[in-house]
Amino acid sequence: KMLRRVLLTALFMGALPSLAEVSQGHISVVLLGATGDLAKKYLWQGLFQLYMDQVSNGHSFTFHGAALTALEPGQRLMFDVLKKLACPPDESPNRCAVLKDQFLKLSQYHQLKTAENYTVLNREIETLLRQEGLKEAGRIFYFSVPPFAYTEIARHINSSCRPPPGAWLRVVLEKPFGHDLKSAQQLAAELTSFFREEEMYRVDHYLGKQAVAHILPFRDQNRQFLDPIWNRHHVERVEIVLKETVDAKGRTSFYEQYGVIRDVLQNHLTEALMFLAMELPANVSRAEEVLQCKLQAFQSLRGLEKNSAVLGQYQAYASQVQEELQKAQDYISTTPTFAGVLIHSDNLRWEGVPFLLTSGKALDERVGYVRVLFKNRAYCTQSETLRDAGQSQCKAKQIIFYIGHGTLKTPAVLVSRNLFRPVMPEGSWREAVGQSDLHIFGQPLSDYYVYSPVKERDAYSVLISNIYHGRKDFFITTENLLASWGFWTPLLDSISHQPLRLYPGGVENQHLLDFEMVSGEVAFTLAEPVELLNPSGLMPNDYRTIQSKFRQSPLVSAWSEDLISQLASDIEKTASRTVAHSGQFHLALSGGSSPAVLFQRLARHHYAFPWKHTHIWLVDERCVPLSDTESNFFSLHNHLLQNVRVPYFNVHPMPVHLNQRLCVEEDRGTELYAKEIMALVANASFDLVLLGVGTDGHTASLFPRSENGLEGAQTVVLTESPIKPHQRMSLSLPLINKARQVFVLVLGKGKHDITTLLSRVGHEPRKWPISGVSPSSGQLVWYVDYEALLG
Repeated sequence: KMLRRVLLTALFMGALPSLAEVSQGHISVVLLGATGDLAKKYLWQGLFQLYMDQVSNGHSFTFHGAALTALEPGQRLMFDVLKKLACPPDESPNRCAVLKDQFLKLSQYHQLKTAENYTVLNREIETLLRQEGLKEAGRIFYFSVPPFAYTEIARHINSSCRPPPGAWLRVVLEKPFGHDLKSAQQLAAELTSFFREEEMYRVDHYLGKQAVAHILPFRDQNRQFLDPIWNRHHVERVEIVLKETVDAKGRTSFYEQYGVIRDVLQNHLTEALMFLAMELPANVSRAEEVLQCKLQAFQSLRGLEKNSAVLGQYQAYASQVQEELQKAQDYISTTPTFAGVLIHSDNLRWEGVPFLLTSGKALDERVGYVRVLFKNRAYCTQSETLRDAGQSQCKAKQIIFYIGHGTLKTPAVLVSRNLFRPVMPEGSWREAVGQSDLHIFGQPLSDYYVYSPVKERDAYSVLISNIYHGRKDFFITTENLLASWGFWTPLLDSISHQPLRLYPGGVENQHLLDFEMVSGEVAFTLAEPVELLNPSGLMPNDYRTIQSKFRQSPLVSAWSEDLISQLASDIEKTASRTVAHSGQFHLALSGGSSPAVLFQRLARHHYAFPWKHTHIWLVDERCVPLSDTESNFFSLHNHLLQNVRVPYFNVHPMPVHLNQRLCVEEDRGTELYAKEIMALVANASFDLVLLGVGTDGHTASLFPRSENGLEGAQTVVLTESPIKPHQRMSLSLPLINKARQVFVLVLGKGKHDITTLLSRVGHEPRKWPISGVSPSSGQLVWYVDYEALLG
């Protein structure tokens, strides 16, 4: 019998302790895409490593390579790869030679193209096990194929290739797992119709990198040192970096679809971020607890916006795309090959700490690392040359998980000697000595405790071992995958047509890609070099802010970014002037998407704003709980209130949720708000009201042909919106017109038609409520961007 002969030979050569111990059952490993690049470079070697590691531990194995190629050529291709499998340097040559011979004998090729092929494979596995008298422990199907093939393969496995009851199934999936949130949801839904969540192992090979895989164990084993300092009070910033010297040549068909953010940041670097930012579970070896903590860390990340990222593209990329994809000479690619992204977490541990994720192609060096830089509050009287690195508190304090390549050329964990001597597992990590002439982040290696793996393992070997052991915390669950895409997709949408900084590549990049953090945003430190960009037309900055009249009132118009900057400055000036005159400033703000950008600008750039003396009111509110994402107050809180210091008692949300019900007239929410305004706002005249305009001409929540709020004595009214949520609460038009100043903000091409219409019509509030805005003794100013004004 074939398997028994193989096991007896291994026993004879000393590879196994005794045949009697081989009793835990049989595992069939099926590698789909067995002749592809990934399989040739990493997967077969990883499976051979698994066999070497586990052959003595009680399971027997067979390995089934599969592809679409016909039997004879496919078999030849596969065995050409298997014959070249390498023995690890830490393995005895004799033992390795025996095991390699056995591995080849236990491996066979199958053409898997049709449903019948899968049925035949299943029959062969069952027949083999019956002949050998072995019990089946489980089956591993490794999908080293493009994602478009997943669904059909999954259907075949589910219908005709599942193991019998009592044996487990593990299906291993390679990225990309979708292109954005919607496509990821669709692929996830298709796969979950065939496999249970516990059966799916989505691979991110970065989780198999030894330095990344050790982040959680390191945090766990060094709790006594890290607990007091692993927080915003002590951490200055975190850098997660993967730099490559190679470009995308030969891969532009893939790269044009994905770009650097989808290829590296959304998966590899985000997973490392989770290991750093997540709360540490009580037991890090319990996969369920680890995965739950990761999910909670995702949920606390602050949403990304266009200014959260800087993007670049190496100069030769466009010509490579034109050549490889047969694009026209005038084709312009908007695919970034470099990205630097600033991420913040809103949980109490990390509030205010910047996490910088950076990756790119055609850069000056190949290196990957995760660096935690600690704040340094010390002043050292002794001159720098006389300080002892291990004792001096003035030297940089940092922990570095060095993923590989670069200066060290090997995975490592480095801890500054002036922090603490870390606890490291003796069996798997050892303290490195020598190499004192090397420098890491400007410091000699002697300034650090340095540890490297006892046995260096390829990432795929580590992950394949974890698949065998069923360690789900080294893989991406459906829930975590969708959380990641939910986090990254808004940024990807917002930058899809953003201009990219061109860079020459390699050492010639110099400082072109250096970027800095300013008020919660990132920007390149150097101005755009004209000789690289050579813009053929006018850029937004070539236009000056213009001022004129719109509907007989002052008009301020500019590109949206400049317009928001001007509006924020004007609001601050009005606030400061009002507080100086009367001691307080009453500001009424509208909901909707346009003001969110303004709120962020006020929070991040206007530190002299007199928030302490400002009262915040709502112009309108949707009849939903204030914690609902549809709520105007929820948006106001997220984008402004949580980032500035407005006294709690100066914030006045609309009372839409009373007596555990929403906007019921008997609850008199409108009367309560009107009374509050009368009690606190002199003459019920707000100092400033900020309004927007809908495409139908509505403003606040006053809609065309509305029964309430366009006239009459009522100051706060309930209204009906034509779109969900239908019920609204709003300030009335007469109350708005009592304000000392009213600013109307109009942004985007979508508002061009209504802007043009409003420039021609008169005072007709029943048709277009915004046309009724005309402060009786105050000033109205329009802030309209070029896209809304000019189309």
